[in-house]
Amino acid sequence: MNPEDVAKRIDHTLLKPEATSEQIDVLCDEALQHGFFGVCINPVFVSRAAKRMGESSSRLANGNLPRIISVVGFPLGASRTETKVEEARRAIGDGASEIDMVIHIGALLAGDNRAVRSDIEGVANVVHGDSSTHILKVILETAALSTEQIILGCRCCAEGEADFVKTSTGFHAKGGAIAAHVKLLRRHASPIRVKASGGIRSAHAAMEMLNAGADRLGTSASVTILREYGQHFS
Repeated sequence: MNPEDVAKRIDHTLLKPEATSEQIDVLCDEALQHGFFGVCINPVFVSRAAKRMGESSSRLANGNLPRIISVVGFPLGASRTETKVEEARRAIGDGASEIDMVIHIGALLAGDNRAVRSDIEGVANVVHGDSSTHILKVILETAALSTEQIILGCRCCAEGEADFVKTSTGFHAKGGAIAAHVKLLRRHASPIRVKASGGIRSAHAAMEMLNAGADRLGTSASVTILREYGQHFS
């Protein structure tokens, strides 16, 4: 895998509450420069990122702009389904083509798969109803779950018609992605794809997740990862 292939697996991410408009502009410019798959940002910045990308489209030889990814129910997952649905609808209207929603973690821990599935279905209907190319990823927060709960989460994602399962928000006190959980998701969510995120800050960590079966990576250390990858792996 060359650096360009790795870049195409990365969602270049900035979800910190203190993020500024100027930092979002830099994030978009870096995604364009390095060929990252997309930028993952909070909903308030989606329209700005869409404008920034649109202004840059004429400079791209292949016309493949990074996708705009936004988050729903982030980072707790404890919003009402109607709120998540409206967040997704507005983000898509502003220019997002992928939505990363946080699962109803409390319901999952309680084994209430009906509530979990209904929550996912509500957002999936909005995301997929807009376009066949729009994508829904569901964040499980795997570090806070048992193996059995992760497997139940995978089943709910499949039944709720998600396109990806995602390990983590990167904001939970119990931690982010680990290779063992990526392998578990790959085994029990397939053919749904897997996104690893949370604590991926080096080329070594990125390769560990890709080798474990991740289709996509979410990281704020994307530029560093590419630089290290070029030095040590390619």
